[in-house]
Amino acid sequence: MADSSSTTATSSTAASTTANPPATNSVNPPVTKSWADQADEIDEQSSAANEDDVTAEMNVGSLQVDESKRVNSTLSEPEDSSIQAVVSGDTMYKSAKRFEDLNLSPELLKGLYVEMKFERPSKIQEISLPMILTPPYKNLIAQAHNGSGKTTCFVLGMLSRIDPKLAAPQALCICPTRELAIQNMEVLLKMGKFTGITSELGIPADSANYIPISKRPPVTAQVVIGTPGTINKWVTARKLGMSCMKILVFDEADHMLAESGFQDDSIRIMKAIVKASTECQVLLFSATFGENVKAFVQKIVQDLFVQDYNQMFVKKEELSLDSVKQYKVLCPDELSKIMVIKDKILELGQKVGQTIIFVRTRNSASMLHKSLVNYGYEVTTIQGALKQEDRDKIIKEFKDGLTQVLISTDLLARGFDQSQVNLVVNYDLPVRHESPTEPDHEVYLHRIGRAGRFGRKGAIFNLLCSDRDNMLMSKIENHFNHQVAEIPSWKSEEDFENALKKAGLL
Repeated sequence: MADSSSTTATSSTAASTTANPPATNSVNPPVTKSWADQADEIDEQSSAANEDDVTAEMNVGSLQVDESKRVNSTLSEPEDSSIQAVVSGDTMYKSAKRFEDLNLSPELLKGLYVEMKFERPSKIQEISLPMILTPPYKNLIAQAHNGSGKTTCFVLGMLSRIDPKLAAPQALCICPTRELAIQNMEVLLKMGKFTGITSELGIPADSANYIPISKRPPVTAQVVIGTPGTINKWVTARKLGMSCMKILVFDEADHMLAESGFQDDSIRIMKAIVKASTECQVLLFSATFGENVKAFVQKIVQDLFVQDYNQMFVKKEELSLDSVKQYKVLCPDELSKIMVIKDKILELGQKVGQTIIFVRTRNSASMLHKSLVNYGYEVTTIQGALKQEDRDKIIKEFKDGLTQVLISTDLLARGFDQSQVNLVVNYDLPVRHESPTEPDHEVYLHRIGRAGRFGRKGAIFNLLCSDRDNMLMSKIENHFNHQVAEIPSWKSEEDFENALKKAGLL
């Protein structure tokens, strides 16, 4: 195992695959399931049933985005964003119009301007960064637009709290998927390039690099980013110490704390930190927080950490990105849905950027992939049943622009950041796992957030071919108080061209 005191330029990846038994806790959360994460969890447990706890090395640099293919990443948001901040106690916070207002180190400022190429804080960052970085470092529950700069908020928070002279874990970020953990590490490596701060990635290993967890040295990296199962194994094996932990981040916190499969591990990690480091600051970030989930998350923070906490939420009707145009396409049958993708969306999509097509199940992903390949289209597909190394390769090729069309289950609905994605297709509308006649509003919002990142233009096509689809779409429209425009004819190329023109893509 490589020495984990390597600098941000060469962060190591370590992982284990044996699942932990569920733990009981005194909190009674609203347990829900989703179509994507359930399959992923099952695969991880079943594939590891006969394996030891293991660790592996990975060159995270090889998974980074090819910057020559990336446009300027300056953040922007719709001007009418409605952000509500609820501040506890008497601490005064002044919004940050410039990064210099935040008392950051010269090395961090250089990373923001030179590496990240930011010009100024986004609206979300103006409000949240002072709450994160101002003593006495209160906990924060934060909801913000997709593409509004949430990742920058918590990565900057982690880097700013590190004591570079202390070779021990001081910041921990928990993510629901390996893809999101790797992506967040990429941001940390860039932003912290000039700081000398060390980091390590804790995610499920690929099959080629197994060593028992008992043989790995203790973690000395100052920042650790990983998935809850792996991180919990490290904590249980006493390989990841919590005594010096200053800041704990949950990315996609609603998913992590209110969904089966992640909840037990997440709460175990929080309890371990409370026991070892009572002053640790907790940041819970997500683009969505349902009312039940919000109440549960608030209870977790209040009961476990017994501290005041700040809140930041975007009003429900403001969550939909104004820069993204949404359309519904009425198709007579499933074959016509494939024809729309083949003849209209992909043909026109070649002119405007990359496309992600979301499906509900692995079977749908395989079927659609085979159909499009048979028609001569080059597409790639990602879903939880793939080997870890195959998932990494597919993501890297898509981020590098080597592939233009990616079919995905909801594995990539949350947090996946690729600035060249201008089109999102909902081949299947997302539905709640426990109630398939009800749409999953949060997943829908996360899906459409894959297009139009950072305020750029984008278009969403929802393919409907049954009364049930129409009912689901109607419920989504009512929930967000937003009428989705209808494409007049699924057969008309002109209608799709006009839709892309209205979206600002042609």
